[in-house]
Amino acid sequence: MPKSRIRKKADYTPPPAKQTTAIKLSNRAWVAPVMLAMFLIGLAWIVVFYVTDGSLPIDALGNWNIVVGFGFIAAGFGVSTQWK
Repeated sequence: MPKSRIRKKADYTPPPAKQTTAIKLSNRAWVAPVMLAMFLIGLAWIVVFYVTDGSLPIDALGNWNIVVGFGFIAAGFGVSTQWK
């Protein structure tokens, strides 16, 4: 019986190295101060509402002043998503 030919496999060649691209980071120095300001404004709004028995910051809103305070805090969390 004739001997079969042996097929030569190609040597492994690693894929070419990818060129690294520089990541452009935008200047986000404004994020931390705005975030902290929103947190503090919201906290101060709620504290002033409770300390003044509901007559301040805006008397016409009544108990909705709490929602406004938590809205500022939520906005602070929303701004925090931009922090890198």
